[in-house]
Amino acid sequence: MVSEKMKSVLVHYNQGLTLYKSRKFVEAKEEFKKALAIHPEDGPSKLYIERCDDYIADPPPEDWDGVYNMKTK
Repeated sequence: MVSEKMKSVLVHYNQGLTLYKSRKFVEAKEEFKKALAIHPEDGPSKLYIERCDDYIADPPPEDWDGVYNMKTK
């Protein structure tokens, strides 16, 4: 059974993911931050915040397929 707290995290995380895939990285980051406010140890939200920051600073090409390319190993 999923707790109400985790349901709230998932709502924000899924909204963030939808925005991320739509190239709305600033808005997506805000949703992932809301998920972290509820559950500070949410690893996936932390990861996507980093990716949003990368894409805000250096947007992906127009033909971006949603795949994140790591810059370092």
